[in-house]
Amino acid sequence: MPASPAAPELTVREVMRPAVTTVERTAHVAAAAYLLKRKRDTALVVLADGSSRVPVTLVCDFDVTRAVADGRDLEGTRLVDLDLPVMVGLSPDTPVPEAAERLLQAAVTHAPVVEDGVLVGLVDLADLTRGLLIGRRQDRLSDARP
Repeated sequence: MPASPAAPELTVREVMRPAVTTVERTAHVAAAAYLLKRKRDTALVVLADGSSRVPVTLVCDFDVTRAVADGRDLEGTRLVDLDLPVMVGLSPDTPVPEAAERLLQAAVTHAPVVEDGVLVGLVDLADLTRGLLIGRRQDRLSDARP
């Protein structure tokens, strides 16, 4: 009996969070901490300026925690003063397995999703893991069909 065709791979578009909280790179760390708490999120996309939707990096709860542990003045320290990770940008059409590999290779947990140079969402390793599990489940279902 011929093998069933594999289920199509999920893409980042199917697992990303479309509503993304952003902050300008000149914002104070205290402002980023406030937004993280208020939005109950673990990362903010840092934009080049207030009028663009062009991401330059991310600030995560870990970055704020490290600033506190280093004894920085959160009201006086700006995001540009922090050693933020290199941004791994993803396209909405990136397959979930590829996106997970890219984040793991870069040792980051979040990535902005960019389409035509403009921010459209945010994805993290939990979102990608969920997508991998859904894809695995779909593959099992297709293998079980006659």
